[in-house]
Parts: sequence; C-alpha cells; structure tokens
Amino acid sequence: MTKKEITQLSYEIIGYAIKVHKKLGPGLLEKIYEECLKYELERNGYNVKQQLNVEVEYYDIQLVNPLRLDLLVNDCIIVELKTVEKFHPIDEAKLLTYMKLMSVPQGLLINFNTTNISKSCKPLVNEYFQRLADE
Repeated sequence: MTKKEITQLSYEIIGYAIKVHKKLGPGLLEKIYEECLKYELERNGYNVKQQLNVEVEYYDIQLVNPLRLDLLVNDCIIVELKTVEKFHPIDEAKLLTYMKLMSVPQGLLINFNTTNISKSCKPLVNEYFQRLADE
C-alpha cells in the first residue's frame, strides 16, 4: 500500500465512525461502538479483525494474549476506540506500541464520548508509514 491509500482508508474509517456516532450518540459502552463500527466496515467490504491478540516477544520468550487491540482494518490500520472525557498520553503510547509490534503503518484513536468525532480523532503514523511510497 501507499501513503495515499493508507490515508484514504483512514479517512473512510473515520467516516464510518461518524456515521455510527450520529446514529447512536455519545454515552454508550466502548464495546457497542466497536461492534457497530466493525459491522459498518465489513458491510462495506473491509477486512476487519476484532479483539486481536498482540504477541510480545522478549528475548527468547513469546508472550501470547497479553494485549488485545480493538480493530485491525485491511491489515494496515489499527483502530482503538475510547469512550473517555479526553485521551491520556498512555492511550497514544499503547497504540504506537501496538503499531510497532504488529508492523502496521497507521493507527486511529477514536473517542465516541464527544460531540465531534473528526475533531477528537487522533491519527498516528510510524516508521512503517514513512517507508511507504507516496503514491
């Protein structure tokens, strides 16, 4: 994939998050938004993995099931959903770590406890994104 394709996919995911948010509004549990966003993405042809285990390798041991990410879309964007007052630095750090461990170029932090998803959404990229071709 290219940077342009990843960016377009990210834009589309945010669009579906906005659709879910407009239909349901704020105030529900994170799991409900996760299920609805997964439904919207799959219904529109995206490959979505939910509650995916993130394996951690530490020297010669491999830790299985210590971490779970919310959604992985088309094997290239991790989506972490929140229903919080505001993001905390640990939310961003956790997503960046997931991206690194999974070798995924982009992540999206989406907060459904807001009046405007697009203003509160936080896209993150890493060195894998930087290595991609522009177009």
